[in-house]
Amino acid sequence: MTSAELRAELEERLHSLNIDTTCVEHPPVFTVEEMMPHLRDVSGAVTKNLFLKDKKKKSLWLVSARHDRQVNLNDLAKKLSVGSGNLRFADEASMLDKLKVGQGCATALALLFDKEQSVTFVLDSDLVTGGYDRIYFHPMTNAATMGLKPDDLLTFVKETGHEPILQDFE
Repeated sequence: MTSAELRAELEERLHSLNIDTTCVEHPPVFTVEEMMPHLRDVSGAVTKNLFLKDKKKKSLWLVSARHDRQVNLNDLAKKLSVGSGNLRFADEASMLDKLKVGQGCATALALLFDKEQSVTFVLDSDLVTGGYDRIYFHPMTNAATMGLKPDDLLTFVKETGHEPILQDFE
């Protein structure tokens, strides 16, 4: 499937759940720094997303944190009981296999395509408790950024069969 077809399927699923979204179209971006100038007018929290594996490749992790957070992989591994030094960035082939997206596009919205629930989802707790109007993610493409209300994000993630691990990154 193309990214446009994947995005259409995502939008259809969000619509079926009565989830209202906003979307900003922009040129393809690969870093938060590249993305931020296009999101000056949005109200809410922009995310950065890390697709990780443990050192022994036994598990895959998707971490969504506020874009301005420092995410120390060793500290995170300890908090998640993975073991210090065991979290690494996963390869693009694993991302394509599990989430149907490539580099720069792995976000919570791609969990729709993790049919086997083989990816553990870790969510910055501030994104749901920080009083944000919307939380922003790429919708299966890095040429757009979509905003969802925090409660709608949780509804969507749970509908994909994933139970988010809320993690404090402060």
